[in-house]
Amino acid sequence: MTDFLLSQIFVGIAICFDMTSFQFKDRKKIIMCFFFASIFIGLHFLLLEQYTAASLAVVAALRFVSSIFTSSKKLMSVFLIACAVVTFFTYAGILSIFSYLGASINTIASFCKKDEHLRLIMMIGTLFWIVNNYFANSPAAVFMESLFLCSNVLGYYRHYIKPKRVLSKVSNK
Repeated sequence: MTDFLLSQIFVGIAICFDMTSFQFKDRKKIIMCFFFASIFIGLHFLLLEQYTAASLAVVAALRFVSSIFTSSKKLMSVFLIACAVVTFFTYAGILSIFSYLGASINTIASFCKKDEHLRLIMMIGTLFWIVNNYFANSPAAVFMESLFLCSNVLGYYRHYIKPKRVLSKVSNK
């Protein structure tokens, strides 16, 4: 089995966690899914020799575990600095910038107290990861992030838009 094929299998496993994540309303369950997905995504990038993205995935996994217990802006700052340091030491061109932006935006999202804000900010970070994965020539990862974005939008609709529509219909009667 080639490293490329194995990397795409790891993305397939990450997809399972990502697709499940935004179907939960409980913030802790969402973040635990992100933790496990990050581990497999990191392995995927390591096999593709995308060292900035692989290192940022490790930072993300640690960040997700930490953000379960706190939404401290000080700790968020530590992880933002960690993203910058990792990017500085592993810099390999424009892909490092895309992965840095995706990781940094997702760091901000992870420390949001409300899952609604987490979802909205995560949508922006996901767009940077889609671009990164496209240029890293990882079709499974592009697919994964696209599914992640769709799952996030669907979860946002189910938990925040649909209930408001139902309430407005009830109040109009």
